[in-house]
Amino acid sequence: MATENRINFWRRNAKVPGRYPKDTKPQFNNLKSKKASSFHEFARSTNDAWDIDEEEDEDFLGTPAQTSSGLHSTSTQNQQQQNQAVDTETGVSHRLAPPRTEAENLQDGQEEDSECEHVNGKVVKSSSDAYLNTSSVRSTLQKQQSLPVRPIIPLVARMSDQNASGAPPMTVREKSRLDKFKQLLASPNTDLEELRKHSWSGIPREVRPITWRLLSGYLPANKERRELVLKRKRDEYFGFIEQYYHSRTDEHYKDTYRQIHIDIPRTNPLIPLFQQPVVQEVFERILFIWAIRHPASGYVQGINDLVTPFFVVFLSEFVKDVENFEVAALPLDTRRNIEADSFWCMSKLLDGIQDNYTFAQPGIQNKVKALEELVSRIDEDIHNHFKRYEVEYLQFAFRWMNNLLMRELPLRCTIRLWDTYQAEAEGFSHFHLYVCSAFLIEWRKEILSMVDFQGLLMLLQNLPTIHWGNEEVGLLLAEAYRLKYMFADAPSHYKR
Repeated sequence: MATENRINFWRRNAKVPGRYPKDTKPQFNNLKSKKASSFHEFARSTNDAWDIDEEEDEDFLGTPAQTSSGLHSTSTQNQQQQNQAVDTETGVSHRLAPPRTEAENLQDGQEEDSECEHVNGKVVKSSSDAYLNTSSVRSTLQKQQSLPVRPIIPLVARMSDQNASGAPPMTVREKSRLDKFKQLLASPNTDLEELRKHSWSGIPREVRPITWRLLSGYLPANKERRELVLKRKRDEYFGFIEQYYHSRTDEHYKDTYRQIHIDIPRTNPLIPLFQQPVVQEVFERILFIWAIRHPASGYVQGINDLVTPFFVVFLSEFVKDVENFEVAALPLDTRRNIEADSFWCMSKLLDGIQDNYTFAQPGIQNKVKALEELVSRIDEDIHNHFKRYEVEYLQFAFRWMNNLLMRELPLRCTIRLWDTYQAEAEGFSHFHLYVCSAFLIEWRKEILSMVDFQGLLMLLQNLPTIHWGNEEVGLLLAEAYRLKYMFADAPSHYKR
């Protein structure tokens, strides 16, 4: 039964990712399955919302009216994802809503056209589009009426001091840690080893921007040289913009730019900050310049996610309520500095994991295989459970490696996680493997309770972490460190 359900779970309608054709229902019992025997077969069998079809080509090159229609389709998909996340968090099982009628789609399309405005020849959604429509809100509220009340935790704001309970941290301890960071940063030559040691358990928000610049290798430890280095690197980045950005429409680069342009609106679609045209233009420039300067890999889907933590952290240097701030209100020089710093720090990160994004992504395949080996040693019950129901690690862990768990955790948790990654030697490559292992074992009870292929994949791709905070991330990192200590230097324990 598990094998028969498997192929149907991955099947997607070519035009509407993630939904069945109109007036049809999934039939699980009449299908033959074929096990994905390679990475490429798996990739072909799991085409989903990342796929680009002819309709998206038309949206990218078409008229404003066509573009508005494409934006509406993306907005609808994002709302479905949000509803699904709520259902998974509460543990209540809900089927996807049936396809809407043509009349309903036409009505929504007309309403959306009226809410769009033209900016520099592009169709941009008005600010009112950031809110859910009335019917969606009513539906969500009805689902939540019988659920226990939980504190609302912002996705971005109060990144450094938000616990899952919503309670403030210990003030005295945090003040002591902040003073220690300021003392280290104020010294003529910052002791980077000592800075890493203190950063492992989290960096105070006030000093996180400068600390990230130092730990990533973007800034020198010598305090006197920092301003000169910042000016030189920022000027160098905008020199790249002047030299190369106009070539985005050239035949050689237009496919790269087109893919970036399509992926940017999908980056954290539920956070208003990343739907601002000014922010999306910044991301387009950063990703395009990085892609043409790294021809061995070029742009690969997933790299767009890796810009966001740097952008948010450097923006937080000037703004408290990051999540809802209008970036266009910042002075131009400040926006330019944030953009350049985000580019260079992202580049430093990717230098250490570039084999994740070269042809056939061998780095990711090797890491997924290593994860499978490690889990088979750590928790044989989970490993055998996956084998029994024919769940391949690649089917869920590919995204964990490609996006560094950014799709599995709220952004505030990703930023806290990256504090430790930057403090660890090879944090984004080697230590990330142990974090993924600890993350998987965290859901042991839920995994073993699922007794079918579809249920397992739905769980693993929609893990309920929306209410996670510093406490949960801290425990996850502690468990990852324990696994690293036990297995990293013990090859005989690592392999069968």
